[in-house]
Amino acid sequence: MPAPGAALATTALSGPVRVVDGDTFDVGGTPVRLFGIDAPEADQTCTTDQGQTWACGAWVTDQVTTRYAGRVAHCAPVTRDRYDRVVARCEVDDEDVGAALVGDGLAFAYRRYAQDYVLAEKGAAVRNVGLHASRVQDPSEFRRARAAGSAPVVPGCAIKGNISRSGVKIYHQPGQRDYDRTRIRQDNGERWFCSAAEAQAAGWRAARR
Repeated sequence: MPAPGAALATTALSGPVRVVDGDTFDVGGTPVRLFGIDAPEADQTCTTDQGQTWACGAWVTDQVTTRYAGRVAHCAPVTRDRYDRVVARCEVDDEDVGAALVGDGLAFAYRRYAQDYVLAEKGAAVRNVGLHASRVQDPSEFRRARAAGSAPVVPGCAIKGNISRSGVKIYHQPGQRDYDRTRIRQDNGERWFCSAAEAQAAGWRAARR
């Protein structure tokens, strides 16, 4: 989203959509971050009420791709973000894309930057649609946790699945000796678990201390 002091992008743009992820498009060759919404990252997971972990980020990307890939979007730029992407409000067939995604539970209102879609999000939550039917971590918190490797990406899933230098998969539970100093690097295949049984089923063994 917008970076401090970012220059406004004032030229309207339009073109066919290539979906990058749930809140980022390529519109006619221009990277566009949808204004006022935040969707799960492509590698983000969620947890059902039954405790099952599922790939909600990939699901959102697939849903958005099915809806918008190849269709023509018309975007009104608002600013640029720190990655030099155009941040814009976009419409497809006169439908506000941000409002549609938030209203159907595929993204959240990005309150840090805008209040435009707060009511749409509340409506989706009341209807329990899309992501609201699962336990999902705020995408911005997920990004911070992923970067730090120090916090679970799903609330309540605090077991750390670490991989040793020799390739041994070991899980650490809160209170064990090495728990606090263990960092999770998802890019190395490490992960968080919601239960010891889940970790064991995935091939991790318990830490001995």
